[in-house]
Amino acid sequence: MSGAQLAADPRLHDFGSAVDVRGRVGGAAEEAAALLLDDPEAWGAFSRPCPRDKHMVESSVMIDGITCSACAITIERALGAMPGVQQVDVSAASRRATVVWSPDAVQPSQWMGEIRRVGYRPLPANDSSARAARLQESRTMLWRWLVAGLCMMQVMMYAYPAYVAKPGDLSAESEHLLRWASWVLSLPVILFSCGPFFRSALRDLVQRRISMDLPVAIALLITFAVSTAGTFEPQGIFGREVFFDSLTMFVFFLLTGRWLELRLRDRTAGALEAMVNRMPEAVHRRRADGSFEAVAVRRLAVGDVVQVLAGEAIPADGVIITGSTTVDQSLLTGESHPVRRDTGAQVVAGSYNLSGTITVQVERTGAQTRFAAIVALVHSAATARPRLAQLADRIAKPFLLFVLLAAALSALYWWSQGESHALMVAVAVLIVTCPCALSLATPTAMLASAGSLARAGVMVRRLQALESLAQVDTVVFDKTGTLTHDRQQVADMQLRAGADRQQVLAMAAALARQSLHPVSRAIVAAAEAASPAPAPSGWVVHGLQERAGEGIAGELRYTGSDDAPRHLRLGRADFCGMPERDAQAEAGQTHLCDAAGWLASFTLTQALREDASETVAALLAQGLTVHMLSGDTQEAAEQVGAKLGMSSVQAGCTPDAKLAFLRAQQRAGHRVAMVGDGLNDAPVLAGADVSFAMGRATPLAQSQADFVVLGGQLLRVTQTLQLARRTMRIVRQNLGWALAYNMACIPLAVVGWIPAWLAGLGMAGSSLLVVANAVRLAGDLKPDEA
Repeated sequence: MSGAQLAADPRLHDFGSAVDVRGRVGGAAEEAAALLLDDPEAWGAFSRPCPRDKHMVESSVMIDGITCSACAITIERALGAMPGVQQVDVSAASRRATVVWSPDAVQPSQWMGEIRRVGYRPLPANDSSARAARLQESRTMLWRWLVAGLCMMQVMMYAYPAYVAKPGDLSAESEHLLRWASWVLSLPVILFSCGPFFRSALRDLVQRRISMDLPVAIALLITFAVSTAGTFEPQGIFGREVFFDSLTMFVFFLLTGRWLELRLRDRTAGALEAMVNRMPEAVHRRRADGSFEAVAVRRLAVGDVVQVLAGEAIPADGVIITGSTTVDQSLLTGESHPVRRDTGAQVVAGSYNLSGTITVQVERTGAQTRFAAIVALVHSAATARPRLAQLADRIAKPFLLFVLLAAALSALYWWSQGESHALMVAVAVLIVTCPCALSLATPTAMLASAGSLARAGVMVRRLQALESLAQVDTVVFDKTGTLTHDRQQVADMQLRAGADRQQVLAMAAALARQSLHPVSRAIVAAAEAASPAPAPSGWVVHGLQERAGEGIAGELRYTGSDDAPRHLRLGRADFCGMPERDAQAEAGQTHLCDAAGWLASFTLTQALREDASETVAALLAQGLTVHMLSGDTQEAAEQVGAKLGMSSVQAGCTPDAKLAFLRAQQRAGHRVAMVGDGLNDAPVLAGADVSFAMGRATPLAQSQADFVVLGGQLLRVTQTLQLARRTMRIVRQNLGWALAYNMACIPLAVVGWIPAWLAGLGMAGSSLLVVANAVRLAGDLKPDEA
């Protein structure tokens, strides 16, 4: 049975269903699910060729059931031990995993099965079931919170008489009845609302590990067991007092914090999720008879024709063959305004069709699209763990062991004062010292910043780069394509006396159209801009000759004319046979000559990017040192540097010279950020402390950069630097608060000054404060900010 046939099976309507079937049933259905997951034609839905090794595959999956960093470490260790799995990165904050694996040694059904074996549920990150699972998780969490809140209010009402009654006011029978009513109302809290804590703790015990839910589950069980014993045996050792009110209040506070944390975490990663989930699940593909059929996006092939209605996302890179519209590609390029696209125009996957129905011929699909490359950057950012987060994760596990030991010692110390009191002190220690806030402190802030940058058209490849960027004191720019546009333009034109400007420009353009050289394209663009009508096409070129780096020559005859053909040369002065003009030539000049000699000279310049001056000025105002490196001539580089107010300009730089300059700055103690876009920038981008690649950079340059500026707006570099500094301030605030909270509350809990309900409130409030502080970063950058 093929993957396509399996995809039509109603039991396996998407990959999430295949994963579920694989994990929950046996026999033929499980075999069918495994075949679907292992079909190479279907891997494009959640995988791509690994950029570092084309023999490997890189897959992204959402993982349901992750509650803390210990869960992420467990999954990484389990998959890392499998033959054929080369690399695993799991983020507890985003609940995403990136798995690099060899198709020759292992299959998706096997490593996804291993994730299930250790107690978690994998879902392909680009699948609709992943989004449905997140929505279902939020709804279930809300229901658990509502049940806990309702039961808490009722239990508090029944507990109130015991707190205010004077001796003799409340009979033993009435007190016993109130305890039974509280016990009954606590059952839904224990059996339903506390379900996630117990499942996670049981999974930890089975796997012989410790996570943050284990102390919480122990505390809940101790409190319920002690209170139940006091209810069933009022005269027993635990019959003096019950703690159902503390139990339900603690669960309510804890679920309040977790639910709000879930909502806030989804908000911080909102832009990343929006980027990944832009693609439709199905598209309308044209049949041979001209009608349209609905097919899955992953079934599209190059050459297919699809219909895109207004309001739908464009499913693949292609060209419009009928219709015209405006498209929104803000999340792909950072451009906030809709862009007009007519018949014959290129459109990119992931952009939205806003106004009209169009038909598009597919040119690139799946991993070959620009959208897929951007999604890969998103997944890289979402699964990366910054250095500070890794440090917090390493601290968390021994801290949890300390928590368990402190709780046990506290119970032993207070046992002589009463068994119930001793156990409740241990419960308070278990709850109040849970290091949830410590583990959330760094990743939530980093993801909030990554989401804000994604909305503004800056993709983060490495979250660790935000920490490095905050420490930068030197910024190095490449010139061509970074500070300037990669295209040249004709700034001035000198003519032989008596020559007609329009005719000379038309002849030069006719010759230049035969070449792909940037100078040739600039002359063609100048001719088209100078002509009110479409560029002249009457000149026909014969006998074309082009010499790389020198120029182009040919005979031109005007269509319909009986005049003799004109032999023209376009290029350097020596190529045109005019060495005497070398001394007079300005930097960036190209010449045109005919049989009579010199005919015209074109002075070409590279236009500065519109925001280049503002960007450099902003960096200098912040106290940073700014350098420019260029492979161009000293004169051309200094002209650009003077316009931008840059005093440090290095010209004639080879890739090795650029890297040597960078190394010298680093040896001098500077932290260097590099901004570039060309193929020759890849070594220096890789060698910098942190690096930016512009949106039209070569794939190699983008692969070496930490940040990719999709829209090519240089101001985003300055804004990213400012946001990185603020991010690290918030990370330090979060870590400081988390550590201060735990250090202050541990002794208070040990001496019995913090009851269980207050410990629950403190734990939930601490985690919520950390997440809320990080969310302040989520709205810092807007697409229109300048």
